[in-house]
Amino acid sequence: MSVKTKCVYDEAEPDDGFRLLVMRFWPRGVRKDRVDGWEKELGAPKDLIKDWKSGAITWAEFSKRYRTAMREQQGKIAELAERANKETITLLCSCREGNRCHRFLLKKLIAKSG
Repeated sequence: MSVKTKCVYDEAEPDDGFRLLVMRFWPRGVRKDRVDGWEKELGAPKDLIKDWKSGAITWAEFSKRYRTAMREQQGKIAELAERANKETITLLCSCREGNRCHRFLLKKLIAKSG
């Protein structure tokens, strides 16, 4: 299984494979041809992002709430796991904060599903 993560503003590379945007909202300044697909339902819910960015919750709480929200997306996550067994998938988000981004949590959920 090959799942990578990347900031959507970083340059595309040949080994990115299928570039999938996993944000609720389209990022500013990003042309549609920079991604191969968009699964907005796999992005963090708006209220969760607000709580995290305002400092109202810890990363542990964010992680817990994101995983809970993704229970409704098990079908899509399973489809991505199946696809990742055939080709590389790169999960894209606008975050530049190292591993404190929902795309890293989603990568783990995909790995568990596969």
